[in-house]
Amino acid sequence: MIGQRTLDHSIRCSGIGLHSGRKIELILHPAAANSGIVFIRSDLGIEIPAKAAFVTDTRLCTTLGQSGAQISTVEHLLSALAGLGVDNARVEVSGAEVPIMDGSSAPFVFLIQCAGIREQSEAKKVMRVLKRVEVEEGGKRCALYPAGGFSISYLLNYDHPLLRHRKVKVDFSRQAYTREISRARTFGFLHEVEALQKAGLALGGSLENAIVLDSHRVVNEGGLRYEDECTRHKILDTLGDLSLAGLPLVGAFEGEFTGHDMNHKLVTTLLADPSSFRIEELQAEKKEGNSAIAPQLQAI
Repeated sequence: MIGQRTLDHSIRCSGIGLHSGRKIELILHPAAANSGIVFIRSDLGIEIPAKAAFVTDTRLCTTLGQSGAQISTVEHLLSALAGLGVDNARVEVSGAEVPIMDGSSAPFVFLIQCAGIREQSEAKKVMRVLKRVEVEEGGKRCALYPAGGFSISYLLNYDHPLLRHRKVKVDFSRQAYTREISRARTFGFLHEVEALQKAGLALGGSLENAIVLDSHRVVNEGGLRYEDECTRHKILDTLGDLSLAGLPLVGAFEGEFTGHDMNHKLVTTLLADPSSFRIEELQAEKKEGNSAIAPQLQAI
């Protein structure tokens, strides 16, 4: 049996909110098995489960809300938790945003690794995709379909010389999240950043926490961390958004020029059709003469 995973101990950090520009305190805590990921607005005492039913906004980022409380920009932290296989955690946030850190999930990966990860006695549960589920809107398309493991394929296509027809596929059963995805930063265009800040948004945005592009190049002095960093960041976001299904997915995702809104619609479409998925326990079995653990899926 492969057990569920939580943090070994609590750990805290602080950072700036991307949109408010305000300092935010964040604390990650271990959590009981089968409790999932739960956000807590520590300033309000309100808990918000990290599930698709609690998504209140998908413009610019993914926002969760309940009882009048909201927490935005949750996708990077959720991506880190999913990428490291953490099933259960309590996330205290002192304001309405998760801090943006450097615009990637790497600081959250570091935080989780510093806290340590502990396996729990209850079996890890996954959601196996049984049939193709797809949403399409205004030239944007994303789909989930059956597969033996979990992969994300994304096609980025902006009218910019560095972002035309940039496709990346990551098979997470073969490729490491920390190496291939976690360091990819959020990105934006210089004219859009200026417009957002004039409108009172992205007040915490800077070259320290985002890739900024003008009409033909990357403005950041250090350039890109990956050749396809912008596409890889879309995969980072997608993993965080897909985790709002409530369980890790076994299946393949394909997206073309999609974002948080389409990701949310895809997850809600999947969950609305019980025949499109099955919840299973993840088992492990040692092969004779081989120390490798072979994952076995057992329906429950």
